[in-house]
Amino acid sequence: MPKRFIPRDAYARKAVETGYLARSAFKLEAIVEKFGVLKPGDSVLDLGAAPGSWLQVACEVIGPKGRAVGVDLNPIAFTADNVRTLTCDILAPESLRLIEPFGRFDVILSDAAPKTTGIRGHDQAQSLALAERAVEIAQSCLRQGGAMVVKVFESADTSRLQKRIEKLFRNVYRYKPPASRDRSYETYLVALHKR
Repeated sequence: MPKRFIPRDAYARKAVETGYLARSAFKLEAIVEKFGVLKPGDSVLDLGAAPGSWLQVACEVIGPKGRAVGVDLNPIAFTADNVRTLTCDILAPESLRLIEPFGRFDVILSDAAPKTTGIRGHDQAQSLALAERAVEIAQSCLRQGGAMVVKVFESADTSRLQKRIEKLFRNVYRYKPPASRDRSYETYLVALHKR
């Protein structure tokens, strides 16, 4: 039985204490620690970036010689000298046209999530559409040898999505970071070494 929802859990409190814009920063920290997806000097694309906590973590790792581009439907609160932001819908056809001028990226991150309705099947389908779009963007904008991290709400289609990603990357892992809530059905597909 899942634990009851506690909006101000330990990770939310820790985010406030450390200056992160959201508790999700600790999810990316765990992914970076376990899989080494980011390194100094990397060029990073963050899809579904608002409010900016993943950009905060990415910038800590890539340092001033790296660069990051954040994309979201909503304005992104985090700013830094090496960060550019775009306000657009990644599902819209023109989003790729807006992203491509930034060149190829070493890493593509996607913590994008739909506005949930509480109807599990609907929410899973919307999450899958966002994850599939992240894969399409990676096919165009991720350099050979690059890495991708994409969130998806677990469903019967998650394995199909993973198989699709496995055709594009040498190594693909399914991972649920400790900062993910127990009651959440989100998981992350971590893809390394784009073919």
